[in-house]
Amino acid sequence: MKLATLDSGSRDGTLMVVDRDLQWAVPVPQIANTLQEALDEWASMAPKLENIYQSLNGGEIEGVALEVEQLAAPLRRAYQWLDGSAYLSHVERVRKARGAEMPPSLWTDPLMYQGGSDHFLGPQEPICVADDAFGVDFEAEVVVITDDVPLGVTPAQARSHIKLLTLVNDISLRNLIPSELAKGFGFVQGKPASALAPVVVTPDELGPAWDGAKVHLPLRTYWNGKLFGEPDAGEDMQFDFPQLISHGAKTRSLIAGTLIGSGTVSNVDWHRGYSCIVERRVMEIIEEGAAVTPFMSYGDRVRIEMQDSQGRSIFGAIEQEMRRC
Repeated sequence: MKLATLDSGSRDGTLMVVDRDLQWAVPVPQIANTLQEALDEWASMAPKLENIYQSLNGGEIEGVALEVEQLAAPLRRAYQWLDGSAYLSHVERVRKARGAEMPPSLWTDPLMYQGGSDHFLGPQEPICVADDAFGVDFEAEVVVITDDVPLGVTPAQARSHIKLLTLVNDISLRNLIPSELAKGFGFVQGKPASALAPVVVTPDELGPAWDGAKVHLPLRTYWNGKLFGEPDAGEDMQFDFPQLISHGAKTRSLIAGTLIGSGTVSNVDWHRGYSCIVERRVMEIIEEGAAVTPFMSYGDRVRIEMQDSQGRSIFGAIEQEMRRC
């Protein structure tokens, strides 16, 4: 099943069921007005939404043309946004960029931060920054959305709480982050609003690419129309999604609609390219002695997308332009 949120003028938008090929959509106010409303009662709502989905795919009901530019983020605001950093090749390269060591605990205990969830950008909303000297970087990730997760859930138990998946551009302002982290707390200014892909999907939509814990498909990022990287999201993921959920719920319960990010998708084999600029810069320093790739500039565009084995877009594409605020 695939779901999206129409930017209908209301604060949280209007929930729509989307067909498998991302061509048609049907608003479903008779079931739930918003995605959060559906997630709050997922056990009873999901079968009703699935019926609409099957009818739409089978041509039994007529939908309206899906216009991505009219979509908001599937969850425009969420109760919780916990972003892991499960690809340790990414962690190692980013820490090298700011001269930080890799503590041994990172191999056994997931790294995670609590991000701002009060506003997620839609798939085509611009990246607005006041100064391009902030060091604007894209970060392509996979994200899962949960139902209510009890405190202390184990990784084995956490699998059943994964209800939806999508993609996120977890934007970073690289030149602001080092001074923030040096204070001993976490990100605030260095992490502006993130953008979500056009649609969220139930795990079954991924077929064999979803093993219950990881997505085994390339995540492609294009910068100004050129392929920047296509690392495989299923490889080199030190901590899978059930482990990340369990980590996040160690001392708190997680409310339905919580987003758990994979962290920037990264492979040890850097020849597949990168999901963020800073990794390329670090490899340039290692190989050439200096970083030559700049961060994003005004007018630059980034596209993030994942396709199935037949080349069909699963979540639709995040396509953003960087603009001055």
